[in-house]
Amino acid sequence: MTTTPLDGLDIFAAEHLDDPYALYDALRTHSPVYRVPGTDFHLVSSWELVTEALARPADFSSNLTGLMVQRPDGPPSTFDMDGGGMAVHVLATADDPSHAVHRKLVLAQLAKRIRTLGPTVRTLVDDLWDEGLRADGSFEWAVDLADKLPLALVASLIGLPHSDVPQLLSWSYDSTEMLGGIITEEHLPSLVASAASLTGYLYTEFTAAKLDPQTDLLGVLAHACNEGHLTDDAAVLILVQLVGAGGESTAGLIANATRILALNPALQERLRREPGLIDPFLDEALRLESPFRGHHRHVVADTTLGGVRLPAGDHVLLLWGAANRDPSMFQDPDTVTLDRPNLKGHLAFGKGIHFCVGSALARMEALAALTTLLERTTSFTIADDGAEWVPSLLVRRHRYLPLQLNLR
Repeated sequence: MTTTPLDGLDIFAAEHLDDPYALYDALRTHSPVYRVPGTDFHLVSSWELVTEALARPADFSSNLTGLMVQRPDGPPSTFDMDGGGMAVHVLATADDPSHAVHRKLVLAQLAKRIRTLGPTVRTLVDDLWDEGLRADGSFEWAVDLADKLPLALVASLIGLPHSDVPQLLSWSYDSTEMLGGIITEEHLPSLVASAASLTGYLYTEFTAAKLDPQTDLLGVLAHACNEGHLTDDAAVLILVQLVGAGGESTAGLIANATRILALNPALQERLRREPGLIDPFLDEALRLESPFRGHHRHVVADTTLGGVRLPAGDHVLLLWGAANRDPSMFQDPDTVTLDRPNLKGHLAFGKGIHFCVGSALARMEALAALTTLLERTTSFTIADDGAEWVPSLLVRRHRYLPLQLNLR
């Protein structure tokens, strides 16, 4: 019997969840469209095929129709997210023309507000720094800053009370955990209940906003519904998605970029000397440790990708994290190269019509957080108790990132 390098591969093994890059190399080399055994899910890992799928929305819909759920015996099962075709899909999981309507509403509000947010972001970073810094110079960077900053900004943009941010953070991380491909049948009901709680909360806030719309995003969506341009269900689901994804992606970027610097003292010192390089460094951090490892796609009709037959109704996970380290696209893909000619060519924020609506805000927050960290320290390292990643096929975020700071 002939064997291949992928025989016996377990994509859910702890070592692959913690450090997926050897796995991504193997998939790109030997099976760039890889069917997860016993399932109708396929992992797409090469730059060429990920970008081809993105360019074929008629074949690969953005609709989120199914999730992998782990069973005690046998391969994962598929949890239906489409409700027999009755589900409402919005923004990142919608296709045109609905997607264009949702995107225009959200992007216009973000573009208007982001120009005025600089002082707010810096004040929030200062406040979180003061709250999180301990007397011995230690700082739990993921929990006390990277997680808290994005949701505080998202809540402000939407028009939600700052006091609700801790609960919103818990709900938002439950929502991305549900999408991560490693949840068990036993844990699924609690995550579904959490998603329902978030939706119910946002319905209540949105209903109140419809009676007296303000200038925040709640007000913008309320006006759109009052004028018949959007349904209430779609408006609330847009809010659900912004809470779930808006905090997740930025928290991942802030902590992942910090980890890279903590492990590279020479790069740390270079960015202190040349702070103008922090911005290009963020692009390399996004490429090397993409906060979303990938996004789901739904196969609309029988088709092929990379010579692999994909039946209608199957599910595809386009692996940004693998494509962003494809050596056919990026020379020396595992290293930080600040003068890379295609520096901004990565897929960490998606591509095309689904390019992340909050990308500019995420960069602003990450730039403020890293600038503060570098300005206020002479060096920093990962503390002895070590960092911990959130196990997931979908996200690349730290559960913990304890730093030891040498302060100025």
